[in-house]
Amino acid sequence: MSSASRRRTAIVASSLLLSLLAQVSAASAVTKPAPAPVKKAATTAVTTAKKLAAGTVSKTDLPTLAGRLAAVRAAKTINYYPSNAGWSAMWTNFDAMKIEADLTKAKALGADNVRVIVFPSTFGYPAPKTDYAVKLAKFISIADARGLTVKLTLFDWWSGYSDVAGSAAWAKAVLAPYADDPRVLSVEVQNEFDPANASAVAWVKKIVPAVRAAVPTMPLTLSVSGGTGYNGLTLIRTALAATPLDYLDYHFYGNSERALADIRRAQAAAGTFPLVIGETGLSTATTSEGDQAAYLARVFAAAKVAGVGSVAPWTLSDFATGAIPSNSAVSKLPAQYKFGLYRADGSAKPAAAVVKTYWSGQQVGNSVLDLGFEAVADSSPWRPFLEDLGAAVRVAGAAHSGSGSVRFSGTGRSAAGLPSLRTAPVDPVQPGQQRHAEVWAKGQNVTGTNQLALSWFDANDKWLGQAQSKAVASGTSGWTKLTVDATAPAGAASLQVHLKSGDNTGTVWFDDVVLS
Repeated sequence: MSSASRRRTAIVASSLLLSLLAQVSAASAVTKPAPAPVKKAATTAVTTAKKLAAGTVSKTDLPTLAGRLAAVRAAKTINYYPSNAGWSAMWTNFDAMKIEADLTKAKALGADNVRVIVFPSTFGYPAPKTDYAVKLAKFISIADARGLTVKLTLFDWWSGYSDVAGSAAWAKAVLAPYADDPRVLSVEVQNEFDPANASAVAWVKKIVPAVRAAVPTMPLTLSVSGGTGYNGLTLIRTALAATPLDYLDYHFYGNSERALADIRRAQAAAGTFPLVIGETGLSTATTSEGDQAAYLARVFAAAKVAGVGSVAPWTLSDFATGAIPSNSAVSKLPAQYKFGLYRADGSAKPAAAVVKTYWSGQQVGNSVLDLGFEAVADSSPWRPFLEDLGAAVRVAGAAHSGSGSVRFSGTGRSAAGLPSLRTAPVDPVQPGQQRHAEVWAKGQNVTGTNQLALSWFDANDKWLGQAQSKAVASGTSGWTKLTVDATAPAGAASLQVHLKSGDNTGTVWFDDVVLS
């Protein structure tokens, strides 16, 4: 072993032993015994630490770039801040017991990796403060004890692009203890990098080689924001052609109905680089929890079809009032408080079950769409169209099966179409696919047009046409099945299912939708 290798081994050993001491300290304060998986993970960490301390680590024990990158591409990653301490407050108000409970919950969902952001302004710059380095080591130790590896994101809330030397020194100081630490999986050099910022591009061209030198077997990436989108990936790939990254990180917050088209555009923009979806989600501040669950189900399904193996929900939990530091712009945005899979009180939203199902290797399918109208309105992904011309009302006691249905009464129409209630299937649409839909309907004094329709849209949300069922009979009728079969046209990227009622002075009920 060379002197350089011995120095690197000593650094890693020191870091691991510090983390293990922190684990022992925390364990002594807990009266409830840890579950078996935690003991096993801790034992593995002790074994690794002993090897490192003894200088008996062989090359086969150390993580490789290829091995880490393979793990990145398949990681079941959860984005994380505590519900009561978002962004930099996670570190300034570091609460090990809260983090332990949260990461235990993440592991129960099926996560095997957690992404955490390290802020230069909080940790101390250009030299990290010792107490914050200890907090990071403790966090990694807590994650490891629950079977989670860690992705580190650097340089968030950062605009100091003129200080290349300071940036490089800070990054090296933060990362050096983890260069050969298998508990740390990858490094995102900057969160939601702006490739249109010339100063940022000049800076990152110098920082990437510096970080590479510090942690040569650590996969490096940059992410792009939802606003920058897949065009940003092209700009990053082009700008860093001489100092390439190892993979690219796409933050997807677009329309989930056409997620497959957008993911494929991102893959094309990434070129030969592997792609992960490092953030995705929907806030329940202005939409229903059912919408959020359906959104994530569609994104996971589209990613699977596209061959993207890692999809990371943003974020584990909602944030309590005051949890996001007031010096952050996001603290002023109500939507930022409601992206969690869990509410701030710790209770699960429907989206948590969706993520757990996908991470267990199973498919959610259209069961998440409330096709029988049995869910309460706040848990349903159905959305109104032209609601001012006639709103669908969820009712009990007038159902084809179960207890619930939806009802339209006294509807109108406009040049834009008929009032409707709409949703979209979970599985992504591709041109040439055969699609079938059906619904049961009944009417009382029905007039106008009342029917089931399938509407097609392209990747740019342009309407391509529709197919519709026969209309509900005029007058009064019992429950009748309406069906429609159609082929997705060329260019189709999304499909909406509409329950329509227009020019209807009477009442129509719909129930028990089937999509296939």
